[in-house]
Amino acid sequence: MDSFDYEYRVRYADTDKMGISYYANYFVWFEAARTEYFRALGLPYTECERQGYFLPVVEAGAQYHAPCTYDDWIVVRTAVSELGKTSMRFEYQVLNKAPERLLATGFTVHVFVNRAMKPRRVPPDVTRLVTPFRLIKAGR
Repeated sequence: MDSFDYEYRVRYADTDKMGISYYANYFVWFEAARTEYFRALGLPYTECERQGYFLPVVEAGAQYHAPCTYDDWIVVRTAVSELGKTSMRFEYQVLNKAPERLLATGFTVHVFVNRAMKPRRVPPDVTRLVTPFRLIKAGR
């Protein structure tokens, strides 16, 4: 799968005093999109944990291009852009669905670890299911 679209309706609780989505909520939306990406692959994160591998975030970032407000219907487009021996990098685009407009871009980097937090190789089922794909960034 090249990319996965997670849709979400912005709640009033997601906004700040200015009526704009609070910046840290984008990372919550990234997590929700990433979780659903794995579920769409047929590998829910609960199954990953059951098999003894975990994916802590070791790096994250976001750029905000336009404001997002209460009741906006957004799409968080998610893709794995890099798949290393023990890590993977996700890229995200947050789009307003109608009218379609780029609101933010971001990324997270994860390392596969076991229960003792020791790095481990990317499991074969993940390697088999994930197709690295780079999302087009704003301004590129």
